[in-house]
This record gives sequence, structure tokens and C-alpha cells, in this order.
Amino acid sequence: MSDQLNLDNNLILDVLREIGNIGAGNAATSLAKMIDKKVDMKVPVVKILEFDEVPEILGGPENVVCGIFFKIEGDITGSIMFVLDQQSAMNLVNLLMPREDSEFDEFTVSALKEIGNILSGAYVSSLSGLTNLKITISIPALAIDMAGAILSVPAIHFGQMSDNVLIIQNEFIETQEAKKVDGYFFLIPDLDSYEVLLGSLGVAL
Repeated sequence: MSDQLNLDNNLILDVLREIGNIGAGNAATSLAKMIDKKVDMKVPVVKILEFDEVPEILGGPENVVCGIFFKIEGDITGSIMFVLDQQSAMNLVNLLMPREDSEFDEFTVSALKEIGNILSGAYVSSLSGLTNLKITISIPALAIDMAGAILSVPAIHFGQMSDNVLIIQNEFIETQEAKKVDGYFFLIPDLDSYEVLLGSLGVAL
């Protein structure tokens, strides 16, 4: 096996897109149950981008965003990160608990961790069900910083394997108040875990 990951294989991309679609659907369902409101979801956009292109989709490297980071453990290892712009983060918190305050206080941080945990857990649960692998995530860590700084975590980790990164872009819309949440999932298994993950789906690297 090569020490570099090739994401140009169309079959691999199709499998990763399917994982993104199923995970996003489960995440939308989990969000709707959490807030007890109807949530619509646009079809997820699965992209393979070079690392230096990623900050631009988040508004530029100096744009402040929220990043919720988890370690992946079990039959595969690695990490997952859920990134939101500030407005989407506030919309998400206000869907859970409407409030006038728009500051990133202790309550907001705690709520974002919990929401991120449930949404990311829905992705991982979908992945586990699809692959029959035992997969869990760690306690979430949250950072609010410039996109360039937030993204340096997956960039350093994944950069050892590839010049590109897999991004799953989701848009959730709460229909009653028309509040929109744009979120980006970064799925970053370790290189050996990619082989296990795709092998469980009958795809060879």
C-alpha cells in the first residue's frame, strides 16, 4: 500500500459521497428530533479540495469560524471535524434554546459541543451501520478562531497522507423560522483506517 492516499479514484469518490449522503440524512433527522421542529436538508455537496483552497469556502483564512473536533476510535482511528461560520453557529444554538444574547458565552459553547456531538454521532453511526465496523467518537473539543487556524489541525494530520481533503458540505433549514445552518464535515481517518473503511465496502485502495 502506498504511503499517500489517492482520492482521484471514481469508485472511491462514489463510496465517500454515499457515506456523506447517508450521514447528512441521519444528522438532519437527529437535529429535527433535538429541536422538535421540521428540518429540511439540501443534498450534501461532497468535494475533494487541496488544503490551500479550503479556507476560501469558509469565507477566507481570517474569517472567524467554530470548529468542533473529535477523535475517531474503534475499528478505525482518525478524527472528524464539524466547522460552522458564526451566524450558522448562533442559528443552531437558537434553534435549540431561543435567546436574545448572541455572544459566544459558556452556554453557547456547551450547546455547540452537545449539538456537534449529536450531529457527528449521526454521521459516525451511519458509517458504522454501512460498514459493520465498530466506530465511536471522543468527547468534543471546540475552538472559535480564524478559519486558517482551525483548519491547521486537519491540515497537519491529513497532510501526511494527501495534498487533498474530503469535505462534506451540508445545509440544514429549519422550516418554521427559516433559519439556515451551513456546516462542513471533515472526515479524516488514519491512512490504514481508510484501507479498512473502504475494504469493508468492497473497495480496494
